[in-house]
Amino acid sequence: MTDRADLFNRLQGCVRDTVNGSLDRDEKLKIICTMLRDGVEHYDWVGFYVADADKEELVLGPFAGEPTEHVRIPFGRGICGQAAAASKTVVAQDVTDEDNYLSCSPRVQSEIAVPILKHERFVGELDIDSHTISPFTEEDVRFLEEVCRMVSELF
Repeated sequence: MTDRADLFNRLQGCVRDTVNGSLDRDEKLKIICTMLRDGVEHYDWVGFYVADADKEELVLGPFAGEPTEHVRIPFGRGICGQAAAASKTVVAQDVTDEDNYLSCSPRVQSEIAVPILKHERFVGELDIDSHTISPFTEEDVRFLEEVCRMVSELF
């Protein structure tokens, strides 16, 4: 098992414990954001967006990292909006290659947005920005999709 796999296994256990804890949803999501940002070297900004299905937009929830002006994102716009519209994980290994990218910070080099599905319905997503080009591997994708599966219990 690689060091990254060991790290992800440990973090999954911590996420599971947090989800099963007694805090309210936003407190749990904030703890998970901080845990992921502090625990994974190439996760520089970690945040949850919650779906406002009536308006077809994402609303910024708890996050760890620098403040962002993107507190509402229409479905289909940017990496986050693309993940919301398709209910599929979207990885941008180099954001300068993306025509539909919403810049949060000039330091962001790559981004991954992972949908949270509850009973196969899109309810939110986990968004991660990195200051590194091409840091996200298949291990990251599997790990973050599992995190989102666990977090879906909070919605």
